Amino acid sequence: MKLLKRGKVKDLYEIDENELEFYFTDRISVFDKVIPVDVPRKGETLCGEATFWFEKAEEIGIRTHFLRLSSPNRMRAKRVDIIADYDKLNENTTNYLIPIEWISRHYVAGSLHDRLREGKVDPVDLGFPEGATPSYGDELPQTLLEQTTKLEKVDRKIDKSEVLQISGLTEDEYDEICELTIELDERISNEVGQRSLLHVDGKKEFAFDENRKIMVVDSFGTCDEDRFWDTNAYQRGEFHELSKETVRQYYRSTSYFDVLEEARRDGQEEPEIPPLPPEKLAEVSNLYMEMYERITGQPFKSE
Repeated sequence: MKLLKRGKVKDLYEIDENELEFYFTDRISVFDKVIPVDVPRKGETLCGEATFWFEKAEEIGIRTHFLRLSSPNRMRAKRVDIIADYDKLNENTTNYLIPIEWISRHYVAGSLHDRLREGKVDPVDLGFPEGATPSYGDELPQTLLEQTTKLEKVDRKIDKSEVLQISGLTEDEYDEICELTIELDERISNEVGQRSLLHVDGKKEFAFDENRKIMVVDSFGTCDEDRFWDTNAYQRGEFHELSKETVRQYYRSTSYFDVLEEARRDGQEEPEIPPLPPEKLAEVSNLYMEMYERITGQPFKSE
């Protein structure tokens, strides 16, 4: 197999002109930094979760690029073109990755909380009543859908008009993807809710097939792409991060994050991220295995 791309946590291989293989490694990345230590069995759990959701999507009639598993941490998928030149995309282009990431938010958390606190987002625009001051963890009155670029050196948040300008999407196709994103999230929320999980937010990618039919691609609903909280803890006013977010929070609690932020502000050389200590690494590995079981409802059996 030919290696096409080595990502931060997934590697992409060419099988033939119509098929690709995704290799879910045990690497882990936060703040755009690959941590120099592997998380045992992480790749298997994420590959299994991705497969689970692709199968659920197809059950409700949503097209996907998923073909089959080739091993516990490798997935075969339909191949589409990656076209970084926006000028080559229009309403007649087929079989390509739509260069946009759809982010869906259901609770005040992460960067949304930061933007609210900094006054960059008006609570009224999120559906809250005039004068409301949302707190961390509050459920949003309505799903918030946001889009960012996907193929640029640094992803950036963009509005609908720019999405339509650079993606080749028509208005109807844009609306269809928004509807599919919400439909998939409803399925995720209903499924994991049976195992005392709240689906807080997540991201999805889409592509057109050879007939310009929309497919959901890459992976979604996993501990790396999405944020989950424990329902029982949430009802007590606690926010137990059950995703990669727990690793981000660990580094935020150390001096490394402040040094990294300062270097980025000043345009200086960024410091290398230190490895997770052994006890934290074991904790993170156990979390990924536990979350595989809570997300899928299936026992994790490492091969």
